[in-house]
Amino acid sequence: MDRTATGWINGFIGVLIFSGSLPATRVAVMQLDPVFLTVARAAIAGILALCLLIVFREKRPSRQDLISLVVIALGVVVGFPLLTALALQHVTSAHSIVFIGLLPLATAIFGVIRGGERPKPAFWLFSLLGSALVAGFALMQGLTASPVGDALMLGAIIVCGLGYAEGARLSRRLGGWQVISWALVVSLPVMIVAAIAYRPPSFAEIQTPAMLGLAYVSLFSMLIGFIFWYRGLAQGGIAAVGQLQLLQPFFGLALAATLLRETVSWSMLAVTVAVILCVAGARKFAK
Repeated sequence: MDRTATGWINGFIGVLIFSGSLPATRVAVMQLDPVFLTVARAAIAGILALCLLIVFREKRPSRQDLISLVVIALGVVVGFPLLTALALQHVTSAHSIVFIGLLPLATAIFGVIRGGERPKPAFWLFSLLGSALVAGFALMQGLTASPVGDALMLGAIIVCGLGYAEGARLSRRLGGWQVISWALVVSLPVMIVAAIAYRPPSFAEIQTPAMLGLAYVSLFSMLIGFIFWYRGLAQGGIAAVGQLQLLQPFFGLALAATLLRETVSWSMLAVTVAVILCVAGARKFAK
């Protein structure tokens, strides 16, 4: 099997793993504080990442890479997990997954900013149309959904797009799994202290589903998923493999419906499909 095909397989596995993040977070925040969930998942993943780096005797990143690692940590280690955990206190995971359809677009925009590319005018047309669809959906759901939850989800998409773009750029030099591992290690001291400070008074009252949700986002969403994802980007190409993110809303909605018994309305499906089409169009004209 050639390198490109392997990259697509790794990227697909990464997207599948990420698709379970919002449903698992939704389950966890029913009993765990969102701040504790954010710092605990980062601390657990960070300890595992540190072990991996030590076992494989990876070379330390250079000083010029530290700023990028901090940006990645703020985007995907702290920003996205915290904002989504806060948002999922106000909206269902099925509702929030619609916003994930904008993640490839956010990644592309920050890729343009960081890479200095000049997309064609049609790129911005599709970008604005996709954003308008999401904003319109949020307004239509105004009586049953939460403006606060929607705003938090939009913020999560922005910081995650920045973290993805920065991580993809840095992975060309450091390697796929090394990037997320070093980003986790950079933030590890702060995350451990914060996890101790925000820990629940007692874990005895925390039920199994919430603990399983914490375990999933710690092991899979925060570390294992990124190992496959960044490896896929490095092997198959950022622009090509990055399009696999377009499948994430479908997988996420399916999980929300089957595992959490949440209602997935036709309007959610319609908006998700429309956003995916817009993002696909924007990707086509990104270069």
